[in-house]
Amino acid sequence: MKKTLIIAAIMLLVAGTASLDARTKKKTTAKKANTTQVIFTGDIANKVIGYNGTTPLNITIKNGVIENIEVLPNQESPGYLKRAKDKVLPQYIGKTVAEAKKLDADIATGATYTSKALIQNIQMGLDKAKSTSSKKATSKKAAKKGSKSKKRR
Repeated sequence: MKKTLIIAAIMLLVAGTASLDARTKKKTTAKKANTTQVIFTGDIANKVIGYNGTTPLNITIKNGVIENIEVLPNQESPGYLKRAKDKVLPQYIGKTVAEAKKLDADIATGATYTSKALIQNIQMGLDKAKSTSSKKATSKKAAKKGSKSKKRR
């Protein structure tokens, strides 16, 4: 009888631990799945000039994938800007940061300067996104490495 109770208690303990482990993993995965970053290129690409001036952007990256690129107020001619946006921006949407960095994007005929400015803004924004995520990964590795080197005596 005692043996049966002990076995039943051990089984309950193991089942509870497995359940807790599954819930913990689920929460961790959920946190990683909702990583959104918006990069403003007005500061980092302030020297990138289109035909009539700068073309600042907001680049939205969710889980490492470019979700949206918003062109912010600028001095470009509306017709040329629309032509450049319609040609350039869709080439980046849905791509990972790494894929987009390697992309040799096509430019819009008749809106060359504006297209090139958009592309340069995007690339500079992606450099910032890449360096931000690299710093986080590097600091996590350093923290892990530091904790391993400390030994108890």
